[in-house]
Amino acid sequence: MQTTPVTPERLRSSVIAVPPLARDANLAHAPSENAKVIRHIEAGGVDILLYGGNANFYHIALSEYASVLGSLAELAAENTLVIPSVGPAYGTMMDQSAVLRDFDFPTVMVLPMQGLTTSAGVVNGIRRFAEAYGKPVVLYIKNLGYIEPSDAARLVDDGLVSWIKYAIVREDPAQDPYLSELIEKVDPKIIVSGIGEQPAIIHLRDFGINGFTAGCVCIRPDLSQRMLQAIVAGDYDTAETLRAGFKPLEDLRNSINPVRVLHEAVRLAGIADTGPALPLLTNLEDSDMDKVKQAAIELLNR
Repeated sequence: MQTTPVTPERLRSSVIAVPPLARDANLAHAPSENAKVIRHIEAGGVDILLYGGNANFYHIALSEYASVLGSLAELAAENTLVIPSVGPAYGTMMDQSAVLRDFDFPTVMVLPMQGLTTSAGVVNGIRRFAEAYGKPVVLYIKNLGYIEPSDAARLVDDGLVSWIKYAIVREDPAQDPYLSELIEKVDPKIIVSGIGEQPAIIHLRDFGINGFTAGCVCIRPDLSQRMLQAIVAGDYDTAETLRAGFKPLEDLRNSINPVRVLHEAVRLAGIADTGPALPLLTNLEDSDMDKVKQAAIELLNR
């Protein structure tokens, strides 16, 4: 597992996969199945793993946190970068900081709390966590009103941010006043497109930000990695062709639920048995299984 600090060059070297976390029938994390997911992603040339929303770290128990972190660190290849998550509650992340100090992860992502926040309060909380953790963190901007661009810049300027995962969904990603302001205040080289393959071309080409995260990369990592390489090379026609291949499964994620669909898609594609969803989520309804399976297998076989 990579333990050195994350650089802008590293962020652009690989798609940042955001995998599900496989669990067994008793809801315990399942190392053997998670190993299958990791090996599949790494075999496709992707070597950055971000365990966040798709892994349902929002609801992970503090009692299993150290065990899960230790397993992920052990399962990853020598040069793979593994980034776990903390939060989203302030008290949870502060308790998790003590656990994290026993590991060599170079950074960790702070999951965004919905509601019960102010921009200044988010700055204060992330500052306190980063100081307790002793390393810069990944700032995850998912919703308007969570943190103002100027406040994000304060955290960056104070050396508390490794990189930013930008994931505010827009009907037209080319029209994004928040992102336009953010790139004026923060170096775009530490901002990553955080909404999968679909807006990545526009984000990287038009806003100049650096790399992208994705969930569907877990099905066909090689295609997603080729898409990133095409964008970096300025070959947008090839990138667009590759992007289109992910759209059917991504559309199902958007129409049903991104986390639940990806969790099942990895299983239905035969990559690994991801098992039951950790509460407070549930697995897909039976009525959705066939179309998710079809989209996942079609992507796997492209």
